[in-house]
Amino acid sequence: MSEQPRASFGGKLSVILVAAGSAIGLGALWRFPYIAGENGGAAFLLVFLLSVLVVGIPAMLAEFAVGRHTKKNAVGAFRALSKRWSWLGYSGVLGALLISGYYYLIAGWSLEYFVNSVTGSLYSDAASFTSQFSEFEGSWRPIIYCVIFILMTHLIVSFGVEKGIERASKIMMPLLFIILIVMAVRVAFMPGAAKGYEFFLSCDFEKAFSPDTIMMAMGQAFFSLSVGMGCMVTYSSYFKKNNNMISTSFNVSLLTILVSVLAGLIIFPAVFSAGLEPTEGSSLVFITLPEIFKGMPLAALWSSIFFLLVILAALTSTISFHEVLTAYFSEEFKLSRKSAAFVTTVVSILLSVLTFSKLFGVDYSNVFDFVTANILMPLGGMFTCIFVVWYMKKSFMKDELTNEGTANRYLYKVFIFMLRYVTPLIIFYIFIKNLI
Repeated sequence: MSEQPRASFGGKLSVILVAAGSAIGLGALWRFPYIAGENGGAAFLLVFLLSVLVVGIPAMLAEFAVGRHTKKNAVGAFRALSKRWSWLGYSGVLGALLISGYYYLIAGWSLEYFVNSVTGSLYSDAASFTSQFSEFEGSWRPIIYCVIFILMTHLIVSFGVEKGIERASKIMMPLLFIILIVMAVRVAFMPGAAKGYEFFLSCDFEKAFSPDTIMMAMGQAFFSLSVGMGCMVTYSSYFKKNNNMISTSFNVSLLTILVSVLAGLIIFPAVFSAGLEPTEGSSLVFITLPEIFKGMPLAALWSSIFFLLVILAALTSTISFHEVLTAYFSEEFKLSRKSAAFVTTVVSILLSVLTFSKLFGVDYSNVFDFVTANILMPLGGMFTCIFVVWYMKKSFMKDELTNEGTANRYLYKVFIFMLRYVTPLIIFYIFIKNLI
């Protein structure tokens, strides 16, 4: 029986939207704006952009090359090039698995708050938003909404690469940007919004060019582009041979940065308009922002729109985690796509339940976050860069980045140099600094 032709993304726009969806996640909606505001504002953004160029894009291109050349899942891709390096594929699959173990729970929070916003119960409850959030965390509702979110992800992935992932990205990514723009325009007319812009966009070069801030910008650039956990290897395995990978990497990076900046232009004007202090993490999204919406006309409407935005950002990322695992189970264990997606969903639910239960008193979310962010992702990204330029023949990256001599005939040399001498050293520095 002949092997079925491998699925592929339709065109250039589809490739960009799908890859950008993998990179754009919950962190872009609050972590990047907060870090930028605390570390020099617009000056930090400049450092971040430079970091994307020297760290994020080269590492992404290394993964693109491995995936597109082999047309296999993360494990199969590295094994096809070198059996001794197949551990890099397993590292990526493990990273996607562990991240999904706690990411689905946070995504489920956004689903709960969206439902409560639509029904109006978020604002009809007399308790404070802090009390509501504490009561919610202490109930069984987080795991219920978590499972619902996993099933939503499963539904999209099970339809396949073209009818599921690609079609969903074409709908969700434009919708995400429309909501971002609508929200940014809305908060611009709130009284006191100028203070939020000042906080976020002030240009403090002294802060931005301090060693710690540069380190933070480099780390943010690396992690924000979703490299080091099998996602870009898996997605690029669906790229067509004529896809311009350097152009794609620039477009994906641009969209990721744009979402982060737009998020800052929403969150901080709103926070300062309400006379509140900006805080990082869940308290900003699930406590502070509902407090802001409460003082706005049509509070439930704006709250619903915002939490729909959070859901879309989370869903584009969970689809990529799910696909890494689905492709692995399907190709390595010879399962049908629907069976592989089912196995992934069951494993994701069990891991999320384990995280939620804190069995034996262990905070698994912190453990999984530490292992993925500080060990698997940086080491995976660093060794992938080393693999493609030091282990593989020189012609490998040249052919992949230039589409066998038809594109980027001069620009590719810049990225080869960075992959060879710059990017791995910076990632190694980030790895050591994070561990310390």
